[in-house]
Amino acid sequence: MNFFFVADIIGIAAFTISGMLTGVRHRLDILGIAIVSTLTALGGGMLRDALIGELPFAFSEYYPSLTVLTVLFLAIILKLYQKEEIERKFLFIISDTLGLVAFSITGALVGIAQDLNVFGVIILGFLTAVGGGIIRDILLNRVPAILTHDVYGTIALLVSLSLALLHLAGGLNIYTTAAVGVVTLLLRLIAYKKQWQLPKL
Repeated sequence: MNFFFVADIIGIAAFTISGMLTGVRHRLDILGIAIVSTLTALGGGMLRDALIGELPFAFSEYYPSLTVLTVLFLAIILKLYQKEEIERKFLFIISDTLGLVAFSITGALVGIAQDLNVFGVIILGFLTAVGGGIIRDILLNRVPAILTHDVYGTIALLVSLSLALLHLAGGLNIYTTAAVGVVTLLLRLIAYKKQWQLPKL
């Protein structure tokens, strides 16, 4: 079991939960919740794979869809959807942050494996991390969150840039990758707690 696979599973599971909670908040029916959860969890990876000319992993591997179904089933059994003020709850924030960091890592690693330049690695990492959320928000007829508030997208850029530079310096390994993940995860949680925002014109 390699680091990429573990990060991918974490990202899929985390974004499935955040997608489900967003669907509940918008009072979708069970099919709507399943669709939103699936697109949030798998949409970014599918866009990434299409961009590099590969069959989307969700169509070629069984574990992505199985992970989504398993997490949805457990979330319903545990009645996570009954939590009040969903977006302020620790569960939503931590799951969304885990998904963001994990998918930034997997996207950047795919770019590195494809021997892309730094810009390409950053784009793949960013798109993998935020693509599913953008699809979700468009489907729910709202402006994607990364365009209006928080430093969400910035975290994805920082993760991808860090891994690209580590690769160029010959210092990319499982330990440095994990360190980047932990640091940026904490940074995202601190930014949310302190309500950091990028400047607006």
